Amino acid sequence: MQDRISIALVGIGKIARDQHIPSIAAGSDFDLKAAVSRHGKVEGIENHTDFDAFLATRSGIRAVSLCTPPEVRFDMARKAIAAGHDVLMEKPPATTLGEAEALADLARKAGVTLFSTWHSRFALGVAPAKAWLADKAIRSISIVWKEDVRRWHPGQAWIWEPGGFGVFDPGINALSILTEIVPGRVLVEKASLSFPANRKQPIAADIAMRTLGGAPIAAAFDWRQEGPQTWDITVETGQGTLRLSKGGAELFIDGIENSAGPDREYAGIYERFAALIRARESDVDFQPLRLVADAFLCGERLEVEAFED
Repeated sequence: MQDRISIALVGIGKIARDQHIPSIAAGSDFDLKAAVSRHGKVEGIENHTDFDAFLATRSGIRAVSLCTPPEVRFDMARKAIAAGHDVLMEKPPATTLGEAEALADLARKAGVTLFSTWHSRFALGVAPAKAWLADKAIRSISIVWKEDVRRWHPGQAWIWEPGGFGVFDPGINALSILTEIVPGRVLVEKASLSFPANRKQPIAADIAMRTLGGAPIAAAFDWRQEGPQTWDITVETGQGTLRLSKGGAELFIDGIENSAGPDREYAGIYERFAALIRARESDVDFQPLRLVADAFLCGERLEVEAFED
């Protein structure tokens, strides 16, 4: 059995408590040695409130997992890389492509591992969906990604601020699956972004894209969904229809269930991070972030009624 890797968790909020802490504890690759957060704490380990002070005093911790909002992640990742730490970044990895690419360059020059995670790619149905589509002629793709922001992001004001991504915070999960299962680049053609009158980020978006082969892709993102939540991707091919449901957890081919099972997205992330560290490699795919940037660049802005949490 290989030695466990010491790791610190930075940003002790909802996603850290719901996913990162349980996944680290359940896995065999990492030992959670420290937490860094202005407000949250993790029982049973050392806790820091200042990231710079943590870096100065705890150089013996090998890896850092950044679970903060994206607008502060660049400076933290840059400092961690400079201090020689291997770095995992929650999605989205940065607020801009420029920041993301700069971090990849810094990690490469420093010889440390950088892992820009896309947790939805580790959903159970994604890998078999990619394999099934590899030799198929895609005719069209439909994405419907609609959820209730009040249920999934309670009290998270940062998501509405510049750099917060708005509805693209969950929508980028769909784009991460799309860019994983579709061979070649995906191109944005046009977009319509709905901004509440009292918010700085969109609450809904409709995006028209296409594959390099010309197959149309229609994506509908919305944060106002009540009742059952919808996270579906449907791919029509010349050899049948593929559907990923529940965020990629369930895969259907021509209506027949192909794979389903328990959630292992974050367990998969940490297994991948450990493998990258031991191989001294990085995984820095920024294609989902590029699609969001392109949607904002070519998107039409629509103002909708004010939204209250």
